[in-house]
Amino acid sequence: MAPLDSQTQADLEFVTFWAGGQSYCLDIARVREIRRWGPITPIPNAPPGVMGVMNLRGSVIPIYDLAARLGLPPATENPRNVIVVAMNGGETVGLLVESVSKIISVVRDSIQDVPELRLDTSRQSITGLISLDDGMTRVVDLGGVTHRQAAATA
Repeated sequence: MAPLDSQTQADLEFVTFWAGGQSYCLDIARVREIRRWGPITPIPNAPPGVMGVMNLRGSVIPIYDLAARLGLPPATENPRNVIVVAMNGGETVGLLVESVSKIISVVRDSIQDVPELRLDTSRQSITGLISLDDGMTRVVDLGGVTHRQAAATA
């Protein structure tokens, strides 16, 4: 039984980053790379928070402003911003964030549920909360961020 217990308590690794002045994290298994800010081609009539597309080694990928997608003020163009390139199912996407902080390991059971405070469209993009020494970070649901078209335009 010990292997099963240790498996359910296994550490998960997350990449932490800042967007909209707040801390977020994403499962490290979904992160493909972290890139410097580069040219993005705007797409006409794109939903709010969709900055456009960029060429990533011959593939065109959508770039989302994470802060804007979560209902926070959009990111300002800053050469210090970075793009977290991640896999969402079979699709490669980019998230514009202010900076990447660190990699953290947490026990699965330490991830807390997001409290239901009110009807909140950003709640569908956050799957949990992790307590850290210097505060809390929110676990991003990449699918919720990239597929919230109806909520983002409401």
